[in-house]
Formats: sequence, C-alpha cells, structure tokens
Amino acid sequence: MPREAPYLHVADDLRHRVRNGEWAVGECLPSRAQLAEEYGVGRNVTQRAMERLIIEGVLEGRAGSGTYVRAPRERLRMVRSRHRERRGGSPFRADMKEQGRRGTWESHSQARVPAPEHIAQRLALAPGDPCVVTRYEFLADGHSVQLSESWEPMAVTDGTPIVLPEMGPLAGQGVVERMRSIDITVDTAVEVPRPGRATQEEANLLGISIGDLLTRIERTYYDSDGRPVETANITVPDVRWEIAYEIPIEQPEA
Repeated sequence: MPREAPYLHVADDLRHRVRNGEWAVGECLPSRAQLAEEYGVGRNVTQRAMERLIIEGVLEGRAGSGTYVRAPRERLRMVRSRHRERRGGSPFRADMKEQGRRGTWESHSQARVPAPEHIAQRLALAPGDPCVVTRYEFLADGHSVQLSESWEPMAVTDGTPIVLPEMGPLAGQGVVERMRSIDITVDTAVEVPRPGRATQEEANLLGISIGDLLTRIERTYYDSDGRPVETANITVPDVRWEIAYEIPIEQPEA
C-alpha cells in the first residue's frame, strides 16, 4: 500500500485540532513556517495542507494577514420545481420571498453576441448566430447568492419589446413571462447540475474562498414546439445552498 502523502497527514491533524477547539473561530493559526517546524516537514507541505483545508471550508486565507479558522455557514435549501415557474414574475424573487429574504439582482446585457459553439449547440443554432447574453449577480438581502449567464437567440426576440431581458415593459419578469408576451409558450425546462470549484472571480463575487465547491446548473428552456428559446449557466455556492428537485407524480385517472 502506498504511504499517505505528508500534507494529507498534516491536514488531517490540523482538521482534528480545529474541531477540538484548539483554535477558536476567527483565530489566526500559526504561520506555515511555525507549523512546518512543529510537524518536522517542509513549508511546502504545510502550505498544501492548509490549502486543502481552505478548499474544504475549514480555514480561510486573508491576504497579507494569515490563515484563520472559518466560521460555519448556514446552508439553506434551494428548491427547483415546476412550482417556481408557475408563480409569475421572477422565480428568484419569489424563492427569496418564501424564505423571508429580499431578492434583487444586478445585470448587464449585450446584444448581437456571436454564439460560441457550446451555446449554439444548446440553442440549436449555427455557431456565430447572434444572441443576447445577460450576466447576472443575484442577491438576497444585499448579499450575493447566485451567478448566471443567460443566452437568448435574437432570431426569437429581435424586433420585440423583450429583446433585452432587463429593459422594456417586462423587465425582470423572467423568461417564461417574457416569452408569453410574444406568444411563445415555454413548457419545458431541462437542468443539468454538475459540481465545480470556485475560480478567483467567482469567489470574489460570491464572498467565498477560491476552490470552494459550487453547483453549476446548465438550464435550457424549450417552447411547446420543442425549440430552445433560452439557455443559462447558473452558479450556486455549495457551501451556502443545497439544491433539491421537486418532482411531481402524476396520479392515474380514476
């Protein structure tokens, strides 16, 4: 059997010491050099061990200050269901209201952006076909909780009042409501969740640590003819939100 890498042994011991209360929440750990001397290993070993615990959410690094014991964060449940699309208006705002939180968002749209190959494939377009791309930062009580990048084919919305999702008479009303206003019935959504790790940019926006676990959801809306009318990449910090899918069970006719 191969021996466990030295940094894993150090990480396991540090994790045990944190859980036993040797350092309180918010307390700074000894420096990497001090820990290296204590464990009889190189500084690179203690650095890797501490980086692993940062990824796990046990510790957090503060630039120019040191490494601290991270406070446990409340992990809430985000329910994905048909119900959220039937309430009218913004599903996100309704989700937050049900939890007693104020849901808002910041966004920026660009028109006539050529669809990259992976987006074109999801929207049944030719690569390079023009789309409107909107990038969102969703907030609950002013704190960032979710990121999204939405793509809509201009072949569907060009020349209509809803071409820009956050402008016009239905600004902020959500894809289903907006499409209904131009006589397009969205009746299916397909979501593909995948695990990921936070990049520097995502960590900065979401207030988490680099390498923290994320859930990345690839969502596509289809109209009643099976045509994709919008696709989005949704990013949810796993450390704060668990995602549950509500699946309705159709009852047999009496």
